[in-house]
Amino acid sequence: MKEIKRYDINEEWAHSGIIQAGDFCFLNYCVRNIGSTIEEQIDGAFDEMEERLEMAGLTLENVVQMNCLFKNIWDIPVMEKVIKKRFHGKYPARKSIQTEFADSRGLLFQVDAIAYLSAS
Repeated sequence: MKEIKRYDINEEWAHSGIIQAGDFCFLNYCVRNIGSTIEEQIDGAFDEMEERLEMAGLTLENVVQMNCLFKNIWDIPVMEKVIKKRFHGKYPARKSIQTEFADSRGLLFQVDAIAYLSAS
């Protein structure tokens, strides 16, 4: 069995930002630009995702699945615009969910993901 590797560990919140287990990496709570527009938050969340993926030697092309959480589900078209810009046709499977975030600072979007460590 391969070693499980944990990166971006946050002791205060008791979680890892990315975990490599076998041929997959699991990313959670990708958030950035809280209080900004929905487009800035989505773009920032993907910036956060890219930085975490780099810790495991991966890129957005390795992402195979995403769970996208919205304060307002009708913002999906904004996310689709950003995904087209960032993923260059290598789109992951995804699910979008509306939720009431436990955050009073203006959190509008959060994304979790699974990435595949390709054999390249």
